[in-house]
Amino acid sequence: MTPSSVIALGLALWASVASAVPADPLVTAAPSLEDLEKRATSCTFSGSEGASSASKSKTSCSTIVLSDVAVPSGVTLDLTDLNEGTYVIFEGETTFGYEEWDGPLVSVSGTDITVTGASGAYLNGDGSRWWDGEGSDGGKTKPKFFYAHDLTSSLISGIYIQNSPVQVFSIDGATDLTLEDITIDNTDGDDEGAANTDGFDIGSSTYVTITGANVYNQDDCVAINSGENIYFSGGVCSGGHGLSIGSVGGRDDNTVKNVTFYDSEIKSSQNGVRIKTIYGDTGTVSEITYKEITLSEITDYGIVVEQNYDDTDESPTNGVTISDFVLDGVVGTVEDTGTNIYILCGSDSCTDWTWTDVDITGGKTSSDCENVPDDISC
Repeated sequence: MTPSSVIALGLALWASVASAVPADPLVTAAPSLEDLEKRATSCTFSGSEGASSASKSKTSCSTIVLSDVAVPSGVTLDLTDLNEGTYVIFEGETTFGYEEWDGPLVSVSGTDITVTGASGAYLNGDGSRWWDGEGSDGGKTKPKFFYAHDLTSSLISGIYIQNSPVQVFSIDGATDLTLEDITIDNTDGDDEGAANTDGFDIGSSTYVTITGANVYNQDDCVAINSGENIYFSGGVCSGGHGLSIGSVGGRDDNTVKNVTFYDSEIKSSQNGVRIKTIYGDTGTVSEITYKEITLSEITDYGIVVEQNYDDTDESPTNGVTISDFVLDGVVGTVEDTGTNIYILCGSDSCTDWTWTDVDITGGKTSSDCENVPDDISC
């Protein structure tokens, strides 16, 4: 069916329905011809002009196909404020020019948005051009990769990202967002100076679901800085700092509530399970569950809770409370130079913890734990 016939059929259907309804001043007006054209329009963008053309024409397309787009240096592939219901499809290799800047390289926002990767498609950050061992803490200014900000009732699926300069997904201000079957492959960065390549950083968001993620990086696989009703399952995290809550504190929003990590593997990483709260700050961390998590080849800590993060020379403070912390079926191994479990809580700030079937072996037993909750072994 051609776009014109789709439009004609749509108008005919609307007219038949409208004629059967009694006159009512609250009846929604008929969609305009322009609106129907937008809903039926698929646009393909490619090459060095693809990013700018897509950004200019994005609200005229119901489906945006990005085929072998070469995004210029210092430019964001701007897919913000898309029309409701827009589909975005990445095809082939998406590349990005080099410049020292903050980014992001890609930014998407809107309601009922679907972003997918076609078979074999990947977004190539070519991060080695920025990697200098300092990440976002110094050296070259490095662009963050993908802003998933202000997305509502949306889906990001089947995206493959290779060699990010620094942090990958920034999820902020999102509601009812699902990310499924995402691959982040920064393995080249292990030997070439990549740092702070967080897989998913989540802030001020509700009902975020991440399933089937494969993350090979040099920092947190997931870091939840604030937000509620977050679910991560079926993931594999390798090379980084594990599945993390925090750091919490020092932001406008310092609440993390109702988070579940389920049926996931953390391997060849510094940490496994991690909660980190900022020394001297305030906030709340509650209803946190890690269930059926397997650890292997952990170099630093199998399970670590630190309430003096960012100032580890100081004693932990109790301004950020950690309550209803559940571990269920968290098992695995730590290298013999590492520590199985390390808990450093402030006075009375860690309460109502329930750990069952926790078995972490291979590393050292810490003698420096503080304020460990009742019935929990450090």
